[in-house]
Amino acid sequence: MIIIADGGSTKTNWCLVTEEGKKVYFNTEGYNPYFSGTEYIIQSLSESLPTDLEKENITEVNYYGAGCSTPEMRKIVENAMQAVFTKSKIYIGHDLLAAARALLGNNEGFAAILGTGTNTCLYDGRDITHNIDSGAYILGDEGSGCYIGKKLLTDYLRGYMPEAVRKIFWEEFKLTPDDINEIVYTQPRANRFCASFSKFVYDNNVNIEYSRNLVRTSFEDFFKNLVTHYPNYQKYTFNCIGSVGYNFRNVLEEVVVENGMTVGSIIRSPIDNLVKYHLELATSQL
Repeated sequence: MIIIADGGSTKTNWCLVTEEGKKVYFNTEGYNPYFSGTEYIIQSLSESLPTDLEKENITEVNYYGAGCSTPEMRKIVENAMQAVFTKSKIYIGHDLLAAARALLGNNEGFAAILGTGTNTCLYDGRDITHNIDSGAYILGDEGSGCYIGKKLLTDYLRGYMPEAVRKIFWEEFKLTPDDINEIVYTQPRANRFCASFSKFVYDNNVNIEYSRNLVRTSFEDFFKNLVTHYPNYQKYTFNCIGSVGYNFRNVLEEVVVENGMTVGSIIRSPIDNLVKYHLELATSQL
């Protein structure tokens, strides 16, 4: 039995493939090694993996995760996975590679993640060949759920939010400016906190123009600061994975076309395509 997993900063999607070819899906929280250490990951998995999961019969774990972009960060996750899946070969890859393989298979092209965070790359059909650093949630992550959430919170703090939206925001969250600053600057996982407000933007229909402009500006910043800096970017189709890109795809598609690219695949989660990739195109290897 093998496992393929795609881990974002918020959630990890897992698929167990049995020897008979049956696929069993389950979820845990996300494990970004910049925010979660080895011991934390071990503890979380011990509490959240299915109780009937036969870990001793799993021969291979292919885990792609947010933040797993350097050997040091991959080692944090690898050590945790090896402690949990003691009889398995462990392969750790970056979630951006998962996105590229899920979106493009063995074909070259452009791939992006627009979820809690942002990432982009050019892909040659097997590996990432060019990646512009997103800057993560403090310095960048334009177009992400965190970026949209930060813009919303900034408008709230500065009094720029339309009164009707501000009223609903208060009724739903009961957060004062001091509460927000305390959480963002002193509590762990501020990226998840900020990203959680992208759902409010998606759900809020009181002022559609405000919400739409907030999202559009975020995607315009994403193209201006990241996508358009790839060489000959307009020759590629725009392919994207992530809940933010998927949920706001009507706005995203407009910005894609305005920047001279053709819309390709925009999907919520890579897990199904990633499983297909491992079973049909690159079995047993990252």
